[in-house]
Amino acid sequence: MLSLFFIDRPIFALVVSTIIVLSGLLAINIIPVAQFPPITPPVVQVVANFPGANAEVLEATVTTPLEEEINSVDNLLYISSKSSNSGQVIITVTFAVGTDPDIAQVNVQNKVARAESKLPEEVTRQGVQVEKQSTNFLLLIGLSSNENKLDSLFLSNYAMLYLRNRLLRLPGIAKVMLFGAREYSMRIWLDPDRMASLGITSSDVIQSIREQNIQVAAGHIGQMPTDHNQQFQYTLHAEGRLSDVDEFENIIIRADKNTAVVKIKDIGRVELGARDYDSDANLDGSSSTMIAIYPQPGANAINAATSVREEMLRISADFPPDLNYSIDYDTTLFVEEAIEQVFYTLLIAMILVIAVIYIFLQDWRATLIPLATIPVSLIGTLAGLKLMGYSINMITLFGLILAIGIVVDDAIVVIENAQRLIGDGMSRREAAIKTMQQVTGPIIATTMVLFAVFIPAGFIPGITGELYRQFAVTVSIAVAISSLVALTLSPALCAVLLKGATKKPGLLLSSFNWVYNLIARGYMKVITLLVHHVAPVTFVFIAIVGITYWSFQHLPKSFLPDEDQGYFFTHIQLPQGAALPRTQQITQELGAAMAQIPGIEHVIEVSGLNILTNTNSSSSGFAVAILAPWSERKSKELQLSSILSQVQRYAAKTQQANIFAFNPPAIRGLGRTGGFEYQLQDTSGGDIQEFNAALGGLIMAANQAPELTRVFSAFKADVPQIYIDIDRQKAKILGVTLNEIFLTLQSQLGSYYVNDFNKFGRAYQVRIQSEWDNRNSPDDIFKLHVRSNSGKLVPLQTLLTTSPMIGPDVISHHNLLRSAKVNGSAAPGYSSGDAMQAMESLSANVLPENMTFEWSGISLQEVGVGQQAPFMLLLALVLVYLFLAAQYESWSLPLSVILTVPVTILGAIAALYVMDLNNNIYSQIGLIILIALASKNAILIVEFANQQHKSGSTIREAAIMAARLRLRAVIMTAVSFILGVFPLVVATGAAAVSRHSLGTTVFGGMISTVLIGTILVPVFFVLIKILVKDPDHMGTGKQADMI
Repeated sequence: MLSLFFIDRPIFALVVSTIIVLSGLLAINIIPVAQFPPITPPVVQVVANFPGANAEVLEATVTTPLEEEINSVDNLLYISSKSSNSGQVIITVTFAVGTDPDIAQVNVQNKVARAESKLPEEVTRQGVQVEKQSTNFLLLIGLSSNENKLDSLFLSNYAMLYLRNRLLRLPGIAKVMLFGAREYSMRIWLDPDRMASLGITSSDVIQSIREQNIQVAAGHIGQMPTDHNQQFQYTLHAEGRLSDVDEFENIIIRADKNTAVVKIKDIGRVELGARDYDSDANLDGSSSTMIAIYPQPGANAINAATSVREEMLRISADFPPDLNYSIDYDTTLFVEEAIEQVFYTLLIAMILVIAVIYIFLQDWRATLIPLATIPVSLIGTLAGLKLMGYSINMITLFGLILAIGIVVDDAIVVIENAQRLIGDGMSRREAAIKTMQQVTGPIIATTMVLFAVFIPAGFIPGITGELYRQFAVTVSIAVAISSLVALTLSPALCAVLLKGATKKPGLLLSSFNWVYNLIARGYMKVITLLVHHVAPVTFVFIAIVGITYWSFQHLPKSFLPDEDQGYFFTHIQLPQGAALPRTQQITQELGAAMAQIPGIEHVIEVSGLNILTNTNSSSSGFAVAILAPWSERKSKELQLSSILSQVQRYAAKTQQANIFAFNPPAIRGLGRTGGFEYQLQDTSGGDIQEFNAALGGLIMAANQAPELTRVFSAFKADVPQIYIDIDRQKAKILGVTLNEIFLTLQSQLGSYYVNDFNKFGRAYQVRIQSEWDNRNSPDDIFKLHVRSNSGKLVPLQTLLTTSPMIGPDVISHHNLLRSAKVNGSAAPGYSSGDAMQAMESLSANVLPENMTFEWSGISLQEVGVGQQAPFMLLLALVLVYLFLAAQYESWSLPLSVILTVPVTILGAIAALYVMDLNNNIYSQIGLIILIALASKNAILIVEFANQQHKSGSTIREAAIMAARLRLRAVIMTAVSFILGVFPLVVATGAAAVSRHSLGTTVFGGMISTVLIGTILVPVFFVLIKILVKDPDHMGTGKQADMI
């Protein structure tokens, strides 16, 4: 017997446990810390620019060719795109969890290279970017001027010159993007009237700039091969690229003998301005440049954020006067606070478990034995996690909390049995040896049962499977170590520390003993009664199974609960076609109103950017509300739900814009909002206005459904636009090419990129465009002129007509089909699963035949969870049964253990109903662990009952005796676990909802196990023995055992 070796060598047992603890202590300093394991699907983003092109042109000429090639890339989960009127295409390629992001980027890059020959020349000239990145930013750094002496142009370019590259070099950082960016550009503002009077066209200006602003290589004098007598070699220098405003002003457009020299300054104005003016940012009402930090896929967010904060502290030492920075938006604050709260919960759980053990054992020497198991198992688990490549995260910490109540179980069983035998007159050594002969089987069986429960987690793919695996591995490592300790250190300490007699307990412990004995006597009376009335109990149990099944099927479902993460977003949508100044005004008014709401500390406002589509839009904006720390928001009116309600009440009063406040997703990288993410798709590729009408009908119906609230879409197809109808025949007759017409329109009205210039050690763009007062009205189009093949100027008004029209600002695709993303939330009293079912029902009833839908983001994962959870629970039960069948060499006896599981699950479901919680990932993890715990407690009774039966007792006598002998151990282990998870049930602060979901599930399940399961287990033992016709007294050999 293994334990005998360690009973005789207690120092050896202590050394083994010490080595385990030292290994864990070494791992503490090097194991990474994160909110979740690396479960976010890798994302590769493709960005292409076609200045001046509208969304429909981009869709046809850029988006579709790229998507058709990318669609065949390996491990693709789904592909989505945005083609916007700003001239930008963003294609987001999402891969299956576990895909190497570097390989994914290379594969996408190869697909893009194959498509480049199909793209317009202007697109390829500006370059197609392919980057791997997270879809959500990690930090927002605000640059501002204390006394408003520094304008946004300075702030933006200071960030680009001195901050961006240094931040990009930090580990874990994928992208640094500026909101309200004003990157330097040599802006040449043209005067169309002056140009027409001088006979100058846009083509002339572009050609002149390209001729005179060039990078030249003038060569060398005396470079080999040359004469052997050559003494010197000279490098030639000449002015190539220009760098100053006056140099660009003096670019010669026309010079000949018959006319005066025409320079750029004669037909326009040159300034060192910004490349674009499409967005604007404020921090707490003051002009600011916001620097968004995006993490690399799979990067440790806490380490990356720490690196950024340290680097900004170093950079800020060299800031010029009146420049200030702040990091108000920091997503890792929630992670750090949540992990700190979980650690606190862990500490409270340990104290409660220790207290329970002492109260039951009533001897500090005996308490030391199971107490030693906790640090050895938990600290040793960290070494196992490090070897597995795991991190300390929410899932593994939850596993450690639940493990506290589990790892002491085996030690409790050992110490309780040894104490009883010493009380019967055995010596400490004899009691330790006899104890291990009696409990080694149950210890191994219960450990194998727990392993069996978690085996299905290894076969579940995707995010759900990874979450289950992280939890399963954590608990399994802890339980494996605790079982090793129970078989080695615990019996050795029993032989050394236990005493045969103890002093009389005090008043508190005497009172406890009186209550316990009262409960035990009542328990035994009930057991004695029920084992003689098995049939009625069986009918009651069948009813319990039916209620459990019905309750599980009707329990509201979700993927992950929404948490108060310390911030939330507000989307602002003005009427389509609204100019940026109108958006800025509404955004600033919203920011000012939000700043007055108690609980909100800072407000970041961005105008000109649609956060839902991640595209520029003059009629869109968003605000980020940074909340006060969780410790300062304990009252009900300062909770996130209350603050969101106040923002929505303000939004309802705002007539000039639609405003939606929403929580971020539970897992960063799975969408941009909380709630569901639904993709409406047009399979026919028909008229976009019909598609928009179908979308409007769906949203209207959804907002009237009782299960849904705040259902909206950022897609709009009624943006006011102007259609230009070119008389192509007349253009041909007059010798004007279509290229000349479109080049003129793009360069005058759409900001045309000509080439680059160098300044401050960097390359910037040279852009031409009409002055703002020459492009404010549709009539300004007719001021423009083009040159015919004969050299004459032809006014555009002779070649085209204009008419008003409506169309989309952004065209979205999902899996190559034209789509519109719909976001929404479950109404109070409903779960996200209910909301998704309601959307599916509405889709079947409202949508036309050529419309379909798909789920994306976190909703796609939730669909997978709903399909996998029942299968996983069933498979866990089957595996537990098979392991027990192998352990007992019997097909029938394991049923006595398995039949307690429905009772336990019913208790968990009842607790979730009472606390108004959903069936989510955390509650499902709790249900899985409950299967193991219920089986573990049942095994302690069934194992002893079987031994007593084999020793000659009748079936009922064996059941009653096992219940009496094992009651104290069962209650002690159950109560220690219940109190160990109680801090999760009453948790507050960051990640409180997650802790509630897990804690409530296991708390309710174990309460049910203690109150009902321990009563039914002896009855099940009798029932199974009767059903298989086992003889009332053993004596027929092994054949009966194999039934």
